[in-house]
Amino acid sequence: MKAMILAAGRGERMRPLTDACPKPLLKVRGRPLILWQVLNLVRAGITDIVINHAHLGHMIEAALGDGSRYGARIAYSPEGTALETAGGIARARADGLLGDAPFVALSGDIYAPHFDFTQVLDALQDNDVWGNPHPADKRDIAWLYLVKNPPFHPQGDFALSNYTIRSDGAPKHTFANIGVYRPEMFDGIVPGERAKLGPLLHDYAARGLVGGELYNGMWENVGTPDQLAALNAPLVVPPKGQ
Repeated sequence: MKAMILAAGRGERMRPLTDACPKPLLKVRGRPLILWQVLNLVRAGITDIVINHAHLGHMIEAALGDGSRYGARIAYSPEGTALETAGGIARARADGLLGDAPFVALSGDIYAPHFDFTQVLDALQDNDVWGNPHPADKRDIAWLYLVKNPPFHPQGDFALSNYTIRSDGAPKHTFANIGVYRPEMFDGIVPGERAKLGPLLHDYAARGLVGGELYNGMWENVGTPDQLAALNAPLVVPPKGQ
């Protein structure tokens, strides 16, 4: 399976930090956000990685190189002007970078240090890696990971029932910006055209073609300098005996 890390955003809410540094290179616990994703993907055996970029993208290429030092093979999809999430995927697909099989795509600015990417390997397959039936329906065009609603997004994005993603219904959960997609999902997007992923997902979800599950591990969408500072705050170690 191939992976695409979406790293073309400007990071407006992170200014002034992102004036001189692309958001995915901001560090949490001494490591750039995007490097957490690269290492977690490689740990799961997903080593073919595509990264799109726009704002200060040359700095991302300089930092990660071809990926060989991390056990990965990284290809880049530069965008003169950011094409949004779905537009960036469509562009990389048109350039032959993503292949014809389902691929995993994720944001380069989330912090989910314990997410196990081995679980995405059998998403959209008839069976899991042990040969057991997978809950994905053969019709599903996408498989999304959802998280509990963070304080900045209390309304959530999607409802989840019996591994089926719905645009309507309650309660709603927040899209973790990690998903597995069939390439044909992006057939309707002209390469080079700006297009967001959200409306596309809601459209397919309304047709009953999106599956998913809830992820309960640590997850942060690092959106503001205060969030970044909180993640980098010194860990409090309780005194011995407590």
